[in-house]
Amino acid sequence: MRIKFIVVMVAILAIFSGCESKKGESIQKESVTKNSVKEEPSNIEVKLRDVNGKEIVLKQVNNGFKMEGADGKILVVSFFATWCPPCKAEIPHLVNLQNKFKDKIVILGVLLEDNKPIEEVKNFIKYHNINYIVSVSEENFKLASLIGGVKSIPLLIIYDKDGNYVTHYLGAVPEEMMEADLRRVIEKQ
Repeated sequence: MRIKFIVVMVAILAIFSGCESKKGESIQKESVTKNSVKEEPSNIEVKLRDVNGKEIVLKQVNNGFKMEGADGKILVVSFFATWCPPCKAEIPHLVNLQNKFKDKIVILGVLLEDNKPIEEVKNFIKYHNINYIVSVSEENFKLASLIGGVKSIPLLIIYDKDGNYVTHYLGAVPEEMMEADLRRVIEKQ
């Protein structure tokens, strides 16, 4: 009984902690904080690409980012990798949140894997029923650097409709926690 308890506790810790860089994978070695992004607006743009080659433009504003074409919506940025168990565990929650708040939020999955074949990413998206945007661009690493670096994944950051930083989560967190924070931001708008 005691061994069973220990195994269950280790499994829970693994799920709710983040994945660090596995050998051969690139993840930046700094952490995100509220002040990671410059406080003054700048003209920095990051041009990402989704799995279909469509351009996604993020503009640095205030202490965060806005996504071009998503005016008036909350931006939820999820840094992840296909090999990361907590990242996979977070996907159904993001799918549910995208469905619940489809008119209020836009979720952007930012893949932090070098040289991942696009067909593998498309199969991953299909297998996990992902209904939000997934970026597979080399510029993903530039975005990770601009937010202050990504040491561990999953890393999820919420920006309000004006691009201001709201909060972030490192490692998998309960959907209810993300939903409560999203509702709080929606009510302020």
